[in-house]
Amino acid sequence: MLRINEHPVLGPAPQPRTVTIYYNGRPVEAHEGEPIAVALLANGVKALRLTDKKGEPRGIFCCIGRCSDCLVTVDGEQNVRSCITLVREGMEIKSQG
Repeated sequence: MLRINEHPVLGPAPQPRTVTIYYNGRPVEAHEGEPIAVALLANGVKALRLTDKKGEPRGIFCCIGRCSDCLVTVDGEQNVRSCITLVREGMEIKSQG
């Protein structure tokens, strides 16, 4: 995974509980309570959806829930902002577009 486990100033990162979420049917390890986008990025997923008109990839942009670049479908609910929606065990996440 692509996580910072040791920070030069803050020291070692706390070890949260690891859970399994599913992204496009694939199991992904995540830390309980982190944003979906963070969990996916830590597992190498950079593009979260494709644009409607040109099919261009979109990923994390604002990280505060203002834009629509990180929209995913979570447990059947479309247009969920992955940057502000927290991970919980067993979530079914699908890319859009």
